Formats: sequence, C-alpha cells, structure tokens
Amino acid sequence: MGTRTEGPGFASTSLPRHLVRGVVGFGSLTGCFVLLPLVGPISLLLLPIGALALRGCPMCWTVGLVQTLSRGRLQRSCKSGQCKVEPGDRAATAVAAARPGRAS
Repeated sequence: MGTRTEGPGFASTSLPRHLVRGVVGFGSLTGCFVLLPLVGPISLLLLPIGALALRGCPMCWTVGLVQTLSRGRLQRSCKSGQCKVEPGDRAATAVAAARPGRAS
C-alpha cells in the first residue's frame, strides 16, 4: 500500500476559504436539524449542502484545516528507504527571518 504524495488531500487553497467552507457546512448541518421541527422534512435539503461544503464529513473538514495550516511548513523527504519530515521552504524562511544573526 503506497502513500499519497501528489495532492493536497482535503486542504483548501487558503485559510479564509477553508473557514468559510466550515461556516457554510456546519451552519447547514445545524440548520438542517434545528429547522426540522419548524419546517419539517424540507429542512433536510440543507444536509447535502453541509456535506458538500465539508467535503463529506466534519472530520474531513478538520483534516483539511490541519493540512491547510501546515502547507509549506513541513516537507517529507525519503532517501535510501528512510523517510523523515523536515521544515519546508516556508518554515525555513520564517526561522531565518526570526534569527537574523545566525546563518542557516
């Protein structure tokens, strides 16, 4: 069984976009059940909207949030069958900027 490395998984292109998807998704799911006593089964039409916005489930959205936050900060490299996670270009640049007196 291989690992998936070619795509971002559940990550969004930006944090604000991901948070908007979360508000729409969780709002739709909450509205679906809160409005059920008021409007009946019609409120269930919000269920697919919430599932689509969350890309399937709340846990998928949460995994995507973590991926969106960590994008570019960590990088996996494999050499001679040994894989390890190292700071990515974005994280290395931030560390170098925070410590200008040290060479990287």
